[in-house]
Amino acid sequence: MAEKQPQVRLFMELRQRLKSGLLILRSDVAGNPAEVDVSSADASLLIKTPTEVLRVLLPPGVTLLMGSCSGAPAATGEGLHLRLRLQVDQQTEPPGSILGQLQVQDRYCFSCQVCSKSLLTHRSFSRVLPLPNGNWNMLITDWCCHPDPFANKKLLPRSGDCLLGDTFFLLPRDRESDGQLIQEPVQTADSTHKAGKIEVVMCGGCRAVLGEAISGDALKLYITEVTVRQSDKHSEDDMIQHRWHFLEHTLAARLVELSYTQSMFRFSIQTPSGKTFILLWLLNTDSLLAFLSDTAVGSEASNSGHRLGGKLQSCRATSAAKVLYLPCVPSMHQEITDAWEKDVGVHPLTLPQSTCQEVLQLLRASTSSLPPSLQSMNSYQVIPLSSFAHQCCAGAITHNKTHCSTMCQPTGGGESSVCGARYQLTAVRK
Repeated sequence: MAEKQPQVRLFMELRQRLKSGLLILRSDVAGNPAEVDVSSADASLLIKTPTEVLRVLLPPGVTLLMGSCSGAPAATGEGLHLRLRLQVDQQTEPPGSILGQLQVQDRYCFSCQVCSKSLLTHRSFSRVLPLPNGNWNMLITDWCCHPDPFANKKLLPRSGDCLLGDTFFLLPRDRESDGQLIQEPVQTADSTHKAGKIEVVMCGGCRAVLGEAISGDALKLYITEVTVRQSDKHSEDDMIQHRWHFLEHTLAARLVELSYTQSMFRFSIQTPSGKTFILLWLLNTDSLLAFLSDTAVGSEASNSGHRLGGKLQSCRATSAAKVLYLPCVPSMHQEITDAWEKDVGVHPLTLPQSTCQEVLQLLRASTSSLPPSLQSMNSYQVIPLSSFAHQCCAGAITHNKTHCSTMCQPTGGGESSVCGARYQLTAVRK
């Protein structure tokens, strides 16, 4: 179970495209609202209250328009809400996922994300090619006027190839991979899908599930289970990262990448057996989020601020992607799940079942870090869908490897077929 989140003293979301923001101060922090002053300083925002000074560090090119701070309606007992106007000279650009960074002829090392054991070393590829997107077999009838020529055929890599799926690498097997990886058959039956077996691939060191054996000649390794770096480059990223931080950044980068390159905004997170686990709707990717909690943890990866001495506390605003999500619980929301599974506008993303469970825990933990009024949404028809918050459980996926974030707006549209359910909102760090 996720640990109970410390109470948030300050929450702020800035929308770079809208050039606006929302600042929330807890009642005991704000004190007398008339004495609260918000001003702009060097690359930061200063919030002065009767008892302390809070500072939010901003990325380059983002500043507060002086005199633009004004009160906003607030939920009962939630403290002081303030609206802000921004000047944005340069929007922060999220980094791409590892799938978009692989190059031919460069040498790469693949390692287990859990234990950091080297799995494949000094791998170079003569071809790095994307596979068709997850819905290609559903669209085949629109492409061909004759029977499906690809029926019952698998797209497999040749020697020297690296094929890129939506969430995985497809690599040819060799003696090195056979020596570092363990392969075992696993039953995939569940309550809604036919029984079957897949050959899972596990780390030879910690036995973490890394992917699947597609055939005797190919391996599928999920981007959420392995780390990849160039053989001749070393950085802080080579250190073992906290599992949730790695998963959060990897998922956020991939969602943003797919929204930019394929105009996809609705996703279904599913297991290798095809069971839908979570429905995701990407709302916006331009949020900057900042939190200060009661617990000051001196770690850059935490959501809480840092005590800089005296009454001044500080936190950093970091990029976040905002998503609306719905867990696919058995016997609940089945009509919605069925409708999304049949909709070619919904992009399936396959992950190991254990990782699907981790993603759901991550989203719920991120949701719980939001102010209560921003944690739920009664239906997708709330207008605007600008805060992953109204009544849909919320959360945030951040791009930068720093603090947490939350609140968003839809970047893609269309009528929703999921109205009426209780959705959850989350912000994921990019």
